[in-house]
Amino acid sequence: MRTPILTTLLLAAALGGCAGAPAQETGPEQLTVQVVSTLPHDPAAFTEGLEFAGDTLYESTGLAGQSTLTAGPAGGPPTTKVALPAPLFGEGVTVLGPTLWQLTWQDGFAIERDAKTLAELRRVPYQGEGWGLCHQDGGRLVMSNGSSWLTFRDPRTFAVTGSVDVGRDQLNELECVGGDVYANVWHSDTILRIDAATGRVTGTIDAGPLRAQVNTTSSEEVLNGIAAVPGSGDFLLTGKQWPVTFRVRFVPKHA
Repeated sequence: MRTPILTTLLLAAALGGCAGAPAQETGPEQLTVQVVSTLPHDPAAFTEGLEFAGDTLYESTGLAGQSTLTAGPAGGPPTTKVALPAPLFGEGVTVLGPTLWQLTWQDGFAIERDAKTLAELRRVPYQGEGWGLCHQDGGRLVMSNGSSWLTFRDPRTFAVTGSVDVGRDQLNELECVGGDVYANVWHSDTILRIDAATGRVTGTIDAGPLRAQVNTTSSEEVLNGIAAVPGSGDFLLTGKQWPVTFRVRFVPKHA
C-alpha cells in the first residue's frame, strides 16, 4: 500500500509533466469565399496589383507593351490612367498618402508616382523580380518576388529592412490588413493569410468557387488581385483578364 506522502509526490510529478508538455499548434484556419456582389472588370486587364485608397481603386496590370496603372471607382471606368512604356511589365501597387509605389516584374526597379495624377516621380532599383506589394500600418512595405519570402522595405527609400520566410512558394499579389498579409498563390485558387511578424500561415482561403463563375480561356488567366474594402471586412477579388470582380467575405469552410 502506498503511503499518502508517496501518492502525493507521484501525483505532483504527473501534473508537472503535463504542465511541461508543449501545446499542440493548430493548423491554418480553413476558409472559403462568400460572394456579396459582383462588379464589371476590364477583360483585357492582366491584373497584377489591386488596392483601395479611400474610395478610389488602383489597379496595376502587366504584359510588356500593354501594362497600365488605373485609378477610379470600383466597377466603373477609371478616372485616371497611365501606360507603362514598352517593354516594362507592371506588377504590384500600394498607395501611401500622396504617392504610390508600382513594381515592375523583371525590369529591376520600382516606380514612385503621384497618387492623384499617376505621374512618374522617380525610379528606385532593386534586386530580383517584383511581384506583389502592400503596406502595413505605419507605412512599412511588404513585397513578394514569386518565392516563399516576404521582403520588408522602407516606404521612402525602398531599401530592404528585413524579410520572413512563409514556407510556401509562388507568393504573388499581396494585401496588408493590420498585422496580416493576404497573398495570392500563383497558378492556384488559394489565398494565404500570413502573420507578417512570424511568416506563419494562419489561414488558407479556397477561392475556387469564383473560378467556376468565370469562363477562362488560358492557363494564365489566374486568380490575382486582392483589395480590402475599407471599413467593411469585405474584399474585392479578381483575376488576370477576368470580366468580373467579386466582392466577398472570407467564411469558415465546412467539410
